[in-house]
Amino acid sequence: MAESAALAATPRAGFRARLGMLEPVTLLWLLLVAALIFLIAAPLLKMLLISFEEQETGDFTLMNYATAYGRQRYLDALRNSLLLGLLSATISTIIAVPMAWAVSRTDMPGKGFTWAMVLAAFVMPPYLGAIGWILLAGPNAGWLNQVWRWATGAESPLVNVYTFSGMAFVIALHSFPLVFIFVKSALDLISSEMEDAANIMGAGTWTTMRKVTLPLVWPSILGGFILIFLETIALFGTPAIIGIPARINVVTTQLWQFFEDPVRVEVAAAYAIPLLLITVCLIGVQKLLLSRKGFVSQTGKGGERRQIKLGPWRWVLFAWCFGVALLAVLKPLLVLLQASFAKAWGRGFSLDNLTFRNYRMLLFEHDMALQSVWNTIWFSAASAGLALILALLVAYIVVRRLIRFADGLAFLAMAPFVIPGIVMAIGFYAAYAGPPLMLYGSALLIILAFTARFLPIAYANAQASIRAVHPEMEEAARILGSGRLQTIRRITAPLLKTSLLGGWLIVFIVASRELSAAIFLVGPRTRTMSVLLYDLSEQGNFELVSAFGGILLVITMVFVGIGMKLVGRDFMLRRD
Repeated sequence: MAESAALAATPRAGFRARLGMLEPVTLLWLLLVAALIFLIAAPLLKMLLISFEEQETGDFTLMNYATAYGRQRYLDALRNSLLLGLLSATISTIIAVPMAWAVSRTDMPGKGFTWAMVLAAFVMPPYLGAIGWILLAGPNAGWLNQVWRWATGAESPLVNVYTFSGMAFVIALHSFPLVFIFVKSALDLISSEMEDAANIMGAGTWTTMRKVTLPLVWPSILGGFILIFLETIALFGTPAIIGIPARINVVTTQLWQFFEDPVRVEVAAAYAIPLLLITVCLIGVQKLLLSRKGFVSQTGKGGERRQIKLGPWRWVLFAWCFGVALLAVLKPLLVLLQASFAKAWGRGFSLDNLTFRNYRMLLFEHDMALQSVWNTIWFSAASAGLALILALLVAYIVVRRLIRFADGLAFLAMAPFVIPGIVMAIGFYAAYAGPPLMLYGSALLIILAFTARFLPIAYANAQASIRAVHPEMEEAARILGSGRLQTIRRITAPLLKTSLLGGWLIVFIVASRELSAAIFLVGPRTRTMSVLLYDLSEQGNFELVSAFGGILLVITMVFVGIGMKLVGRDFMLRRD
């Protein structure tokens, strides 16, 4: 009898042991894995599978790739994208590195102004800046060319934005803040001791900067360059607004053409796969280049960072920074402001050309303007909230090492960083637009796509915040009887609320201006402000476009102001 009872108890004990393994943290880990697979892995896998499927029968085929790369026009678009990425990243680096060095290491005046202009260039949507430069440098009616013809009597334009170099320059004017942030953050950590040693050995200021300082921040320069290259080849707004009228075809505009009636999602998926491969290869190249050489400044905590005295040259550097601000922010904003209050923007500044009709039409007469404002706010808010919740839970499990396979969660959370937004959008379209979910054009599909797209931003913020909180208080709460989730809710979350608010605001702001992903997923009643801006620009009504762009900028700046008030004035430019 005793042996029978023991045998009966053994399965029950094993069952209880297995149930014990399903503690809340383990269940949470499983739920997070499922959520990340749904948001990231499944869309990419579906896009890969559909690129090998025949549209009608679903049979395996390579014809989608043959179609995608079987015409010279499609190959030219890929070549144009790669060249555009290289040129834009090069121009951005040339613009940003001197600015970062000036702000971080020298006695240049106007550093606060420079910071404000970098933030403004970062916040302004690239496609809105492109519209501003069309008004400035259009070959026929652009303000700069009108002034040039009036002053010189010349017939040919001074500048023409509808060129390959013009498009690359406009993209660079709104991409350089990324290099600036990377390089300045690295320069702020470098002591002046090696620069002082170089000066003692006879090197001048410029030689020291070129041979000592910049090589130490080479990883940051390379990282910013590669990031801008990848952002550029995945950018839709500026290449569409400037490139299509100039007959410059790139990968993103070609993908958009594959989604015109009839939709050829299989060909689009095949055409998008190389973007993902290029991204992965470049990240690998970056790691290879940096692994072959060390970039370390060996200084203790007491290392000083003294400002370099430039004498009269400090005004030359300030002139450089002011010129960049003029081209990237001040001139485009001025001409957009003028156009938004103008009956006809080409007639210039005059009282008889002044009108409020553009704003009145958008706010009270247009059938989609206010709807798109509401869509933008709540899509961005919901995606920021979802991204932050996922990021916080994943980061907590990873940082506190609660489970064995925590690093796998971190990998999934950061994976969208190397996935171009337009590729992510096509993956979501392929996976969830059709049956069985039938989510095409729905708010849910857009929110999920935005959540996946910007999850790495939220995760990086949450991980840095959790690392800054010592686990001792959590352990004390656990000793006193609190559960893990209760400890997070009552102890950890309140300590992180400021940092988490900053992360939420950053995701909200970048989501509110997102075009590359939204353009493929919106429906007739789910258009966002960025998509409606693009639709209006296609109609050529730049007065209405400028007014709507002004509304978008006001909304963005309200949230930027909230972030500065609650989190700190540099919350969008801070790298943790």
